[in-house]
Amino acid sequence: MFATLSDRLTSTFRHLRTKGRLSETDIDATVREIRRALLDADVAVAVVREFTGAVRERAMSAEVSGALNPAQQVVKIVNEELVAILGGEARGLAMAKNPPTVILLAGLQGAGKTTLAGKLAVHLKGLGHTPVLVAADLQRPNAVSQLKVVGERAGVPVFAPHPGITHEAEAPTGDPVGVARDGLAFAQSKLHDVVIVDTAGRLGVDAELMAQAAAIRDAVNPDETIFVIDAMTGQDAVQTAQAFAEGVGFTGVVLSKLDGDARGGAALSVASVTGKPILFASTGEKLTDFEPFYPYRMASRILDMGDVLTLIEQAEKAFDAEQSAKAAEKLLSGKGDFTLEDFMEQMKQLRKLGSMTK
Repeated sequence: MFATLSDRLTSTFRHLRTKGRLSETDIDATVREIRRALLDADVAVAVVREFTGAVRERAMSAEVSGALNPAQQVVKIVNEELVAILGGEARGLAMAKNPPTVILLAGLQGAGKTTLAGKLAVHLKGLGHTPVLVAADLQRPNAVSQLKVVGERAGVPVFAPHPGITHEAEAPTGDPVGVARDGLAFAQSKLHDVVIVDTAGRLGVDAELMAQAAAIRDAVNPDETIFVIDAMTGQDAVQTAQAFAEGVGFTGVVLSKLDGDARGGAALSVASVTGKPILFASTGEKLTDFEPFYPYRMASRILDMGDVLTLIEQAEKAFDAEQSAKAAEKLLSGKGDFTLEDFMEQMKQLRKLGSMTK
């Protein structure tokens, strides 16, 4: 998603590295190019202003003028300020001391809440939890049936006492607040330790959406209220998130469709604008294309400094450690024990990593 921005910043820093000591003119020119790159990436103007102001102030200080490599010090400053606007320290989910933990998903229609509910469930299953999905979106056509399909793929139960609607002309019926409340009771009775409530989205924030979301929040008292943002929708999504934060409130953000080719302004703006952390990022169509969001890793990606830690984590999940160790032993023994079948098995495991362009 950030390829264009990354290229622009890399080019700017490459030019900067040709300099020796940096003059005020050099720094101003660099900050100006960074500002243009961020604005072209659709980052919120207020965020760009704050970011470039902080970069310029630090770049003009003694920490750069006294550095052995001033250009590299500027890159370090940009990296640190990027981490700051992306939310600073990473934060995990707030889990209830007394289960079940209740997670409420909210957002605009088309943001990918329903699929993300399944991704979050798979993630939590991998951590040893027993989640249940609650179908409280009774307004979008086929939302309930879609969640059932997602739940089946994720291997988790779905609490869906009401079928919802099947086409847009059909008037919504049922009580989403009651469904959410009953879903919590169901989870308690079946000893599920996490409840993920899928709620209705809208084409825009309106009074009805706010009232319904607030009513569901009050009914289930969630430990986390997560606002799902389509990373490809730009500043409209950020403004909606800000309005939702003021009207209903949420505790964190999940970025969906982060593998897209849009400019990425929403991803770079939302934490700074709303003051809420980005908890997770959805990076593909598979239910496993979902990862915790680490601001410092994302900053490294944007600055084309690589993200080795995420690659290592993905490799650990994809590879069978015992099988790989045996294959390595065969390969290094020099006895010719490493066969074509061993090679094919390693290639199969490598394919599980997916595209290296993510």
